Amino acid sequence: MNTMPEASAEVYDLLIIGGGVNGCGIARDAAGRGYTVALAEMNDLASATSSASTKLFHGGLRYLEYFEFRLVREALIERETLLQAMPHISWPMRFVLPYHEDMRFESETPTSKMLSAVMPWMRGRRPAWLIRLGLFLYDHLGTHNILPGTSTIDLRTDPAGKVLQSRFEKAFEYSDCWVEDSRLVVLNARDAERLGARIMPRTEVVDAERGSDHWTVHLRDSETGATQSLEAKAVVNAAGPWVESVVRSKLGLDAKEGVRLVRGSHIVTRKLFDHDKCYFFQGEDGRIIFAIPYENDFTLIGTTDQEHDGKPSEAACTPEERDYLCEFASRYFETPVTPDDIVWTYSGVRPLYDDGASSATAATRDYVLSLNTDDGAPLLSVFGGKITTYRRLAESALEKLADYFPGKTGDWTAGKTLPGGDFPVDGFERLVESLAAAHPYLEPRQARRLVRAYGTEAEVMLRGKTSAADLGRDFGAGLTETEVNWLMEHEYAATAEDVVWRRSKLGLRLPEETIADLALWMKNKRKAGNGKIAAE
Repeated sequence: MNTMPEASAEVYDLLIIGGGVNGCGIARDAAGRGYTVALAEMNDLASATSSASTKLFHGGLRYLEYFEFRLVREALIERETLLQAMPHISWPMRFVLPYHEDMRFESETPTSKMLSAVMPWMRGRRPAWLIRLGLFLYDHLGTHNILPGTSTIDLRTDPAGKVLQSRFEKAFEYSDCWVEDSRLVVLNARDAERLGARIMPRTEVVDAERGSDHWTVHLRDSETGATQSLEAKAVVNAAGPWVESVVRSKLGLDAKEGVRLVRGSHIVTRKLFDHDKCYFFQGEDGRIIFAIPYENDFTLIGTTDQEHDGKPSEAACTPEERDYLCEFASRYFETPVTPDDIVWTYSGVRPLYDDGASSATAATRDYVLSLNTDDGAPLLSVFGGKITTYRRLAESALEKLADYFPGKTGDWTAGKTLPGGDFPVDGFERLVESLAAAHPYLEPRQARRLVRAYGTEAEVMLRGKTSAADLGRDFGAGLTETEVNWLMEHEYAATAEDVVWRRSKLGLRLPEETIADLALWMKNKRKAGNGKIAAE
């Protein structure tokens, strides 16, 4: 049987299973504290839930209705911490919440139940004062030095009202942040590797044996089938939707906690409005969806909340979910949204902690960290969580493990930038101007996209390039050989899908035949032995 090359004979402190935002966030934090870390991901980094989110750093306004004040406060505080660490892939956005007094909602949240008990005539309503109270809490539960607070706008005169039905005359406007989710994961992995971690995408955990003071973990290369084993003093199970099955089938243990798989589907449509604000729409079923400017020329609408019974890897937006999102948005937009407007759909499975809630919508979004030390070395399993709190989750995970690793340093990631993020939050336009001036052969749109993706590292990528010809082959939509080389050598990209759907969203602009050409080019490059992935 083929074997993978051994990194060393050392016993790692941590073996992390899962290359999503939680796994890579823990790897980065741990490596920065002096832990020796190995991370195994069976596919590409961010290949599941972490690339299929609504792409927001947000406090979770609707979670206030479930009295999840701790989660909301933590997330609200984190927004600005994260924004300052990655101003290239995250930026502030304003959200418009239209209101009409005749709106009715089916809702079984703790807030609605309390309101119905105290004011029975308000059953089925979400009155303006209640929304304003929620937004007041949203503004004040966490600090905000960068993001402006809530305001009320007149939709009859504000540009945000132009595309809405005329019955909506009033709206509340508040702040949250956008984030490029899959790039967030890769940047955490890169920084973890810079700090000494061993990052192994396309490496599946086959099984493991638990000893009194360490684990022996058997790995298999997902592409070649080559195998290797390594030892670690503790295992962190951050496998997302697979967290429970890893405990049972890979590690051979009984899972004391359960995971609730909830599918969130999104549709991407043609551009539905010409401003840069987002919409927060409330549904009569008690749910909410967002309509968000996306990749300059599109609108992102989502998400659904559906129980998912199949394999997490097979999650897809169903025709019913597609129609639900179209009909939901059409209750607000003057021009109905139809399936003909859709250019792409995607779906991910959220691995929520199974708290016994009556519905997928009501299930907690908070995270639970389960530490198992029964008869041997520690196993820490991560259940639930949301992208906004990934950094705090990592801190909490290492706090759980601290007693087993005396002498390690403490929390450090707050205020530390991710690769390419070492510029001010308000410095994006200046960085674009600087890159365009240094490389005048770049198209304006191309320069903006490169800074959005790579921040200050865009200049590093282009160092020594003096003309468009120096960038090598042009694959279309501004994607060049130079950029693909960077992604393969620095960002673990191995396939065209990695490049056009996770490291970027250029798949929205490139025809299938071009993506096929890119796939062949990358395959040949790897065969030739070039690039980090091939070298490993």
